[in-house]
Amino acid sequence: MAAQQNIVLDRKTFLIGYYTSLFGLLLILCWLGAFKFTATEAAAIRPLLENHPLSGWAYAWLSEQMISNLVGSVEILTGIAIIIALKVRIFRTISIWALTITLLTTLSFLFTTPGVFRIVDGMPITDFFILKDLLLLGGGLMFLSVDANALYQRK
Repeated sequence: MAAQQNIVLDRKTFLIGYYTSLFGLLLILCWLGAFKFTATEAAAIRPLLENHPLSGWAYAWLSEQMISNLVGSVEILTGIAIIIALKVRIFRTISIWALTITLLTTLSFLFTTPGVFRIVDGMPITDFFILKDLLLLGGGLMFLSVDANALYQRK
């Protein structure tokens, strides 16, 4: 019975960890989204997008910068939806879908980009910046599935 009443023993520590992680995810998502509006990042993501079956075709129709701007806009809008989701329930669903699609697409670059895996000192490695999206995806789904304050409402 005591375990059911105390899902998390220390409310303050849980909420600090929850919101620190949530706003860390938002910071990374929005910062990288804003960076997509630079020529440097547009050139850097081109090999990833160009070799992906869902986005490679776009380079025949749009400029490198326009494509990067679209990706950045999606990332920033997803971040905004996550912020709104803290207060407006319907945005949880929108945020979960947007975050999941965005991060799974990014993770799929590991399998669609030639040369993304290589052997260094006998150890297979990859572009680890893509792997951060595994943590962001898991954390994001957790944040958007749990109403942290509701866990502690008194009955």
